[in-house]
Amino acid sequence: MSTPTPQLISPVQQPHLQSLGLGPVLLAVLPNSGPASGGNTVTLVGLGLAGTTTVLMGGTPATIVGQDPLGLTVSVLAPAHAAGAVQVTATNAVGTTNPVTYVYVTGTPPLPPTATVIVPASGPTAGGTPFTVLGANLQGGTVTFGGTPATVLGTDPTGTVLFGLTPAGPAGGGNVPVVVTTPSGTATVPGGFTYLPPAPVVTVPVTPTSATAGSTFSLSGTGLSGATVLFGGTPATGVTVNGTGTSLTGTVPPGTVGSTVTVTVQTLGGTANAGTFTYL
Repeated sequence: MSTPTPQLISPVQQPHLQSLGLGPVLLAVLPNSGPASGGNTVTLVGLGLAGTTTVLMGGTPATIVGQDPLGLTVSVLAPAHAAGAVQVTATNAVGTTNPVTYVYVTGTPPLPPTATVIVPASGPTAGGTPFTVLGANLQGGTVTFGGTPATVLGTDPTGTVLFGLTPAGPAGGGNVPVVVTTPSGTATVPGGFTYLPPAPVVTVPVTPTSATAGSTFSLSGTGLSGATVLFGGTPATGVTVNGTGTSLTGTVPPGTVGSTVTVTVQTLGGTANAGTFTYL
């Protein structure tokens, strides 16, 4: 015979625990440790906690600073207590919860991380670029680039320098946020990290090779997305690149009749020569 599946009490039903005569239940305290000096916020999580009047931590009353009407959580300020494990209970009109352990620790609790800069601030989309984050309290940190985990190689003993390797980035490149996470919190690196697409390659040079200013030109290659095209040092206008980054068209900028200039393609990934052009 199969064992029946236990039925959990939904949040909507929890305010009715008192009317059913069921006592409150304490499931966890978050965080489950804190400084012996007290004063930090601790959240009790459980069922039927609505109307909590007393929270004891090691027999010492904690200051209740908030509780939700569904009876799921109660927030308190922890009282001071000698270092060590203590029992936490909550009491309301129905009764007192089961105890849950909380640990008082000596010394100053770890501070949240800070991140001031990442070096370098850009690299190829393939990833694997060695990087360094400078900041404070970076010990034990993990790092994400646009939500993708990086490979963390370690930190220095002071926690001010974190070393790692970038993960692969978006195929077209671009800027992504860099977030450092430790057990004590998170920090976002100002400016993030810019992924550089592969350098452009021109396989079919500028066509036509001679025309008047204002004419339409085209060229083909790879890695042309986001390209700027220069005729000499003058940028072309109306540059449009197809979705695969393999061809582009644009309008020839003004130039001196009879002059021949070098045409170059520039992207975040680099520069490529696209032939020469003569103004008619």
